[in-house]
Amino acid sequence: MDHAGVLALFDHDMREGARPDGLDARVEPVGGVVRRVASARGWNGVVWSDLAEADADAVIAGQIAYFSRLGLEFEWKLYGHDLPVDLGQRLRAAGFEPEPGETLMIAEAARLDLDAEPPEGIRLLPVTDAAGVDLLVDVHEQAFGADGSRMRHQLLARLTGEPDTIVATVALAGDVPVSAARMELVPGTRFAGLWGGGTVEAWRGRGVYRALVAHRARAAVERGYRYLQVDASSQSRPILERMGFAPLTTTTPYTYVP
Repeated sequence: MDHAGVLALFDHDMREGARPDGLDARVEPVGGVVRRVASARGWNGVVWSDLAEADADAVIAGQIAYFSRLGLEFEWKLYGHDLPVDLGQRLRAAGFEPEPGETLMIAEAARLDLDAEPPEGIRLLPVTDAAGVDLLVDVHEQAFGADGSRMRHQLLARLTGEPDTIVATVALAGDVPVSAARMELVPGTRFAGLWGGGTVEAWRGRGVYRALVAHRARAAVERGYRYLQVDASSQSRPILERMGFAPLTTTTPYTYVP
């Protein structure tokens, strides 16, 4: 895989050319950035920027002013190759708080090992309704220790209004949810995004996460998507590398609360 070429394609398709992904969302290219604007229960933030040292601080201030007028918390999604090179420092100086960094990893879906099956005793359940969303959110809250109310709202909205743009799955041990993940699809792009893969502690290290990656990769291939994209944590990166994903750059969320 041509790493530089695929990274440039990712920037073009998923960042500079970002498209609305949700019924309540809009995408606005303005003043050197591309931002996504949604309700307070959706994701708001800057997904792409093309800034110079001379104008970076003014653009940052402009985005703070814009989202503050709306009363919205927002995220500036900074990638390791974004310019200027001190953009992260400028965001912190403007009042943003960085969250833990991750690694942007990409793979050609059809070249992955798609035969990985769940371990014995595990079955995969497609999430198609509110009951399935509740199971997925329950796993998310256990695995990550985070409140899942916003995720519940977003998943229900997509399953109701845009069901072809989401593939969500829960892994069950009997009737107990032990792992879950989703794949988000943006029609007209070449990338499918893998998100939210998490496993409760007692089931980690048994191949459940790997099986969920393979399951979503098969679904991406069936739908005609060439690449899979993951913002990988330090825990998931080794698994993804063994499966054939390549690390292309870093990504760090910077959050601003008005």
